[in-house]
Amino acid sequence: MTKQLEKIYEGKAKILYLTDNPDQVIQHFKDDATAFNAQKRGTIADKGVMNNMLTAHLFEFLEKNGVKTHFVKKLNDRDMLVKKVSIVPVEVVVRNVLAGSLAKKLGKDEGSQLAHPVVEYYYKDDALGDPMIMPDHVLVFGWATQSELDTIRAAALRVNGLLLELFKNHGIRLVDFKLEFGRFKGEIILADEFSPDTSRLWDMESGEKMDKDRFRRDLGKVEESYREVVRRICGQ
Repeated sequence: MTKQLEKIYEGKAKILYLTDNPDQVIQHFKDDATAFNAQKRGTIADKGVMNNMLTAHLFEFLEKNGVKTHFVKKLNDRDMLVKKVSIVPVEVVVRNVLAGSLAKKLGKDEGSQLAHPVVEYYYKDDALGDPMIMPDHVLVFGWATQSELDTIRAAALRVNGLLLELFKNHGIRLVDFKLEFGRFKGEIILADEFSPDTSRLWDMESGEKMDKDRFRRDLGKVEESYREVVRRICGQ
């Protein structure tokens, strides 16, 4: 049985704990919700439970389809055991539909399907507001090598292709999402989570938002939307 030791990190949505295995940590999912770089704060009831369940389900699916992740196993409602990675300080956003900050920056309405997936990179630094960066910045500042960046991009697009089809089969339009990657024993693998916190998910029939935009924009029915995503994808 895995033994939980001291806390080593606490972020806006998760806490990491050491274990008695130096290669593994426990990832605990919180109910805390933030938006606009933590300028807006709140709580989404049972968010941690739902995000833990969905992340475990999706990471198992990705592993079965050749995407290497940090996921080891789900421990309980709020905790999962994961490999202890060194996070690459670059967040990767994949966009399939014009929405969110991209629509705002371009002065366009949300909803247009993009001709092909767009991959964006952001420097992972809360104090700076996670600024958007270019691939050359990643290389110049040594955040990743060209080989690692190639691996990250290929993995992000692979994840996109797999999840686009999966979500479509459950009546959900995968608009965009954020991924994080880490190094584990010299290899780049997918880390962090995949949930309505880190993605935009729209109902394919109604166009209703089923993600954290409901919290960001005060649309209501936040918990219900998260729960519906979990029900459709996990069958629970």
